[in-house]
Amino acid sequence: MDELWSKAKGVFAAVAIPPVFWLLVFFLAPLAIIWAYSFGENKNLVEITINGTFSNYAHAMTPLYLGIILKSFWFALLTTIACLIIGFPVAIAITFASEKTKPWLLLLIMLPFWTNLLIRTYALMAVLRNEGFINQGLGLLWHGLNAITSAAGHPLPTFEPLQLLHNNFAVVFGLVYVQLPFMVLPLYAALDRLDRSLLEASLDLGAGNLTTFARVVTPLAMPGIISGVIVTLIPSIGAYLTPDLLGGPQSMMIANIIERQFKTADDWPFGSALSFLLMYMTFLAIAVQAIVARNRKAAQG
Repeated sequence: MDELWSKAKGVFAAVAIPPVFWLLVFFLAPLAIIWAYSFGENKNLVEITINGTFSNYAHAMTPLYLGIILKSFWFALLTTIACLIIGFPVAIAITFASEKTKPWLLLLIMLPFWTNLLIRTYALMAVLRNEGFINQGLGLLWHGLNAITSAAGHPLPTFEPLQLLHNNFAVVFGLVYVQLPFMVLPLYAALDRLDRSLLEASLDLGAGNLTTFARVVTPLAMPGIISGVIVTLIPSIGAYLTPDLLGGPQSMMIANIIERQFKTADDWPFGSALSFLLMYMTFLAIAVQAIVARNRKAAQG
């Protein structure tokens, strides 16, 4: 076995060196440069002095930016909760669908990945704007009701379109629209491995559907729930395009502020500090998830 491994070392190195080189040069090296910038200052418009200062991180902790960071986490949390509430029944429906129907349902879940996010966001704008499909449908319904009430001598006031765009609602709605497949797929992967005889035993022993769901399905699906929460929460925190197009001035998230530091304000050190502050928080979330998973395994073992 050792002989075989020693002979395979060359093959392994030949296969591994190109991707490792790519990762070092085009990912880790630029990341290290940005990390170094976060400890620097703008000397002039084209030069950054790296002097080990923590002033950029201190500036990021001022009430203005701390409020935006907390708002980003709040939007991401609302998005994750909404995706979990919507995604769990969808994942259960796919799991218990017939073998003929299941591939088509999975195809519908994965279909958004085949379309560019920008196109999907503009399509959502067409739905949510004042002249969009939702307001048009509500307007037609309002006019129909108005015709009925007018005949009875009680006309309704003029229909005012709902403000569904360029506000906090639009941002959260858009994030749920984008992130929902990332919640459904891990949940489905966990539920598909579920031993259905456990469900039958629970029902045979007198437990109702809700009790079976709470005490059997949910605990067994917990790995999928945790994975879905992580892969939904983290991208939602750093979302840029959705709040930029669907949100208003009061709906900006941390990624929008970072983009403005690099492109508009020309303050690369501060933008770098904000970026890495977001990354540190992401690492913290992943670490918490790892600790929870380890403790859960230890409790089960």
